[in-house]
Amino acid sequence: MEFISPGRLWFLLLIPIVIAAYLLLQHRRAQYAVRFTNIALLDRVAPRRPQWRRHVAVVMALLAATSCIVAFAQPKDEVKVPRERATIVVAIDVSLSMMATDVDPNRLEAAKRSAKNFVNQLPTKFNISLVSFAGTASIIVPPTTDRATVQRSIDGLELAESTATGEGIFTSLQALTQVPPDPNHPNDPAPARIVLLSDGKRTVGRTAQEGAQAAKEKNTPVYTITFGTDSGFIEMDGIRQRVPPDRAELRSVAEITGGEAYTAESAGELEDVYKDIGSSVGFDEVDKEVTSRFAGIAMLFTLATAGAAVAMASRFP
Repeated sequence: MEFISPGRLWFLLLIPIVIAAYLLLQHRRAQYAVRFTNIALLDRVAPRRPQWRRHVAVVMALLAATSCIVAFAQPKDEVKVPRERATIVVAIDVSLSMMATDVDPNRLEAAKRSAKNFVNQLPTKFNISLVSFAGTASIIVPPTTDRATVQRSIDGLELAESTATGEGIFTSLQALTQVPPDPNHPNDPAPARIVLLSDGKRTVGRTAQEGAQAAKEKNTPVYTITFGTDSGFIEMDGIRQRVPPDRAELRSVAEITGGEAYTAESAGELEDVYKDIGSSVGFDEVDKEVTSRFAGIAMLFTLATAGAAVAMASRFP
């Protein structure tokens, strides 16, 4: 830990001086007590009490004084703060297979609910972009810190035919180009992650692996969350069609890009996955004054000292 005003720490030398003075007074007090010739009378007038109570109050007072001096020196420490350009693209599969009910109430509604919870949990300075994909992919919301707009747009997602997983990744990368540049480092890309929610069955467009390679070149990890179970099905024109998820395809996307692949079969599991992703992107360690931390410690020790003093005073006749 470093200090903004380290010279003020010299006041800490007063603490051992006070300790030495206290020990000297205790020694003189003991010598004074021995001068009484009638020890029995002394015991009746001033009976022995546990010494530790008095010492506890003194120790608390010294700790409070030490904390105050440290706070006075304005300590600073490294803390994590959100990067203002950090961006997470949430790409949601809205293909017809996402209406399967093997995830309650169905795959798409579970994804919407979890996505909205995730958006609410992210630091306010994070940018969020929303991409949807079925037969084609679209940027529904460009990178923004406006959580309300993202929430409304998630609610408005509707099912469509076909699944273009690769196009969803390419469109997510396109969304990241809309993040405002850093004026100090205009050529540095924004720290970003793509969260891809799908049941994994690509049917049209460029392959998911092509999209993954493009994301790897942009140093943008893709976290994939595979929806559904092997028993999932949908009904089309009165015909039941099985729609098992393609976990292998989405796992390969995560492996290529350096992300993580998850399988979530319930909304609750999806929320846990989102928490892990949100904590893995977009933080810088910066020096920040933490005077209030030590001021709070000093306050606690001061209150404890006051309590000990009151307890001791209540024992006096």
